[in-house]
Amino acid sequence: MCTDFTSLNKACPKDFYLLPCLGRLVDGSAGHEVFDFMDASRGYHQIRMINSIFAEYGLFCWKRMVNSIFAKQIGQNMEIYVDNMLMKSKKKAHHHGNLRETFEQLRASRLRITLKSVHLG
Repeated sequence: MCTDFTSLNKACPKDFYLLPCLGRLVDGSAGHEVFDFMDASRGYHQIRMINSIFAEYGLFCWKRMVNSIFAKQIGQNMEIYVDNMLMKSKKKAHHHGNLRETFEQLRASRLRITLKSVHLG
């Protein structure tokens, strides 16, 4: 049995959020002295969603991504892949300030991280 979802795909809003290229994330981290790895705790469940009714169960769309929370930091002292965060500092002396900025953003947005997945450099 084969189901044709062409009509459903046409009716659904398009997802304009593309996953970042992993090569760009790796290249963007070259030359940094210190790295911290963090994972948003149940990242998908913390993201606010809107519900657009489409059929019996509804159609769910992302309203806020982790990227929008850290928009000023991405490419500077942070890289994001879905709900995984890489904090980076070119110099060890700047790392404390970068961490402070990140944790302030986490607190302001009420985004939680999984403590057992945190690896501080």
